[in-house]
Amino acid sequence: MTNPISARTRPRRRTRIIAPVRRRFGLRRRLILTLTLGTALLSIVLSIITFGLTRQNLYSQREQTSIDQAELDAARITGLLSSSTSPEGVQSALQAISRNESTEILLRYNDQWYSAPRSTFNSTEIPQSVSTNASSGTVAHEFGEVDGQRSVIVGVPLEQLNGQLYTATSLQDIEETLRSLTLSLLGAAALTTVAGAIVGYWATRRVFAPLQDVGNAAESIAGGRLDTRLPIGRDRDLDVIAGPFNEMAQALEDRIERDARFASEVSHELRSPLMTLAASIEVLENSKDEMTERAQTALHLLAADVDRLQQLVDDLLEISRFDVGAITLHREDVTAVEVVMQAVGILGGGKLPVTYDPDVTDVVIRVDKRRFARVMANLLDNAQKYAGGATEVTIDCVDDMVQIGVEDSGDGVSEEERDIIFDRFSRGREGGNRSGDSGVGLGLALVDEHIRLHGGKVWVEERRDGQPGARFVVELPIVEPPLTEEDENAET
Repeated sequence: MTNPISARTRPRRRTRIIAPVRRRFGLRRRLILTLTLGTALLSIVLSIITFGLTRQNLYSQREQTSIDQAELDAARITGLLSSSTSPEGVQSALQAISRNESTEILLRYNDQWYSAPRSTFNSTEIPQSVSTNASSGTVAHEFGEVDGQRSVIVGVPLEQLNGQLYTATSLQDIEETLRSLTLSLLGAAALTTVAGAIVGYWATRRVFAPLQDVGNAAESIAGGRLDTRLPIGRDRDLDVIAGPFNEMAQALEDRIERDARFASEVSHELRSPLMTLAASIEVLENSKDEMTERAQTALHLLAADVDRLQQLVDDLLEISRFDVGAITLHREDVTAVEVVMQAVGILGGGKLPVTYDPDVTDVVIRVDKRRFARVMANLLDNAQKYAGGATEVTIDCVDDMVQIGVEDSGDGVSEEERDIIFDRFSRGREGGNRSGDSGVGLGLALVDEHIRLHGGKVWVEERRDGQPGARFVVELPIVEPPLTEEDENAET
């Protein structure tokens, strides 16, 4: 189906978009993600630093403690062995100083190796550097492996006994502490990251609240509320945006009002000469039998163009009322089936079928009956001009909305035209064919304006039965019918 649009399409102005950048996420999400990643990175860095410092301090402390304990044990065993040099005395001395379960002792005395009871520490596990330094009379220590456990191995020379005392202090408890610390730091980092995300979400809501106000104001202006303005004086930083925005909105409102007044004034000025022309044509038509065939043809074309101009003037006056906000609706609660049947009965001569489910019979909508009749008239007139007439009118309920469809069996509306078919002065594929077109291109635009005032919307789609043609759908909200006395008595 071809849309009834004006004879020529006004060229669209190109919209200039400053710095178009495609983003996967919105600005707010990017900011929250940045704050979250920043918090996570900071938490990880602090955790690594904390772990490293703690590990270094624990190892250094254990290392110094091991050296001090080894020197103390060396002094004690020197005193114990000064009075007894037998193997039994050596074992007794080792047993006397072996009280720390985490420390194992190994003694080299008279070129013999002695270990404490139940000790797994042996000479092969002593690092070469520790053994060499201890043999040369220097206290030495080094980290190594003893029985599969990381330990601090200390060598202390026994100068009076011509021997060396070696101790191996396990680091197992420190490593368990470090593992627990790692889990704690990871948990703290995760909690900090979540807290950072929550704080980021809260902060961005507060930061972007003014931008949301700007977006709501722009949306309101786009919806026709041209008197919308942003508050000034609350925040000096935001006044930089609010001031120019309000100036732009005021300039836009003034421009639209000037254009609307111009269209209204021109339409009013055209009415008088058009009425004169129409009266003159009526006089000429009364005597057209006396005219030549060529003159009758000219009179017919003139009458058609005057009718077209009269329709254009009426539509322009109606559109200008929408633009200046001078439309007042006189709404009434009526059943959807009743109001549609009345409109179709008058406009379609009672021959056009109206299809609906029994459940729709009592559905109530709140409309201005005169303007709703105009909507139905424009849709049926559109089908008559470009599709040979409407074939069916349907009424359906979808959730809390009523959908009224006007179907035809024309050529249908292409996908690329469905978005612009309700624009003012846009043209369809047959827009240039004026032989049978007396439309002015504002009929569907008026339908869209009327329905939006009623809180609904209108669109065009393919027929539901898959046949060629188009289906124009008007969607209006359902209202609850007022309670009758019988209903009130039944509730009580």
